Amino acid sequence: MKTCDIVTLTVNPALDKSASFSGLIAEQKIRCEEPRYDAGGGGINVSKSIHRLGGEALSIFTSGGPIGKMLEECLEKESIPTQVIPVQNWTRENFVAFDTHTKSQFRFGFPGATLSPEEQQQILSAITKKTAKYIVLSGSLNQGMPSNFYQRIVQLTKESNTKIIVDTSGPALEKALESGVYLVKPNVGELAKLIGVEKLEMDEVAHAAKKLIAKGSAEIVVVSLGPQGAVLVTKDQTEFVPAPNVVRKSTVGAGDSMVGAMVWALSQNKSLKEVVQWGVACGSAATMNEGTQLFKIEDAQRLFQWLQTK
Repeated sequence: MKTCDIVTLTVNPALDKSASFSGLIAEQKIRCEEPRYDAGGGGINVSKSIHRLGGEALSIFTSGGPIGKMLEECLEKESIPTQVIPVQNWTRENFVAFDTHTKSQFRFGFPGATLSPEEQQQILSAITKKTAKYIVLSGSLNQGMPSNFYQRIVQLTKESNTKIIVDTSGPALEKALESGVYLVKPNVGELAKLIGVEKLEMDEVAHAAKKLIAKGSAEIVVVSLGPQGAVLVTKDQTEFVPAPNVVRKSTVGAGDSMVGAMVWALSQNKSLKEVVQWGVACGSAATMNEGTQLFKIEDAQRLFQWLQTK
């Protein structure tokens, strides 16, 4: 297996199933159109995004049972480099349903099955043996896993030159930041919790991000502002990028698309302003597609060109 500059880890992947229907009525059978299946989970989506931009990332993920095999086949069809960690319990499924009558989207996410201590150790061994320039830890942890699991990876790679990017939430995010990472992408609500306040106004976001940086939690903080765009903050630089106005059909995978685009841009030695512009462009482009399809490269390129004029 050849070495990749970028490695992504998905501890808790999912086979994403999406379908459309017309009219949600309680107690009645809802007839859906033929479903679409996509390999999902934070790190997997990041790898797919990087691949669409012409880059390459090794996707390390767990896989169990027939659902896991279907997920592996989806990635094979997209020619994504993978390293599979077999686990006993079945990989989870998620379901996204779109009501064509009301134009409403319904997202059903399920928890990941428990991983044994031995399986958790296999994940740690697989990821810490990689000599990548960037390692992306993205997505939720399975039921029963210690909240410091990502933090352990950060600590185990501390002596290397690897740059760790973390995109998760809750205690797993808090613990990882205690050990310091290269880049983190919270939303405004998550950033507020990280600095110990109830809420943040838009004009307080950059200052709050600098507090994280001053604590040594991260070198780069990119705060997702939803439909308003994003702001990238370092010790010496602040870059706000507005989100382009697009027709939004689904928000599934928008955050992962943003992370993937930013890591790809970093690997291409783009400026930090271009890094966040690519992130916003790909995240916005992902919302233009129904279900779990992520973004189309032509949409992302067009939006990036538009953002460069702003």
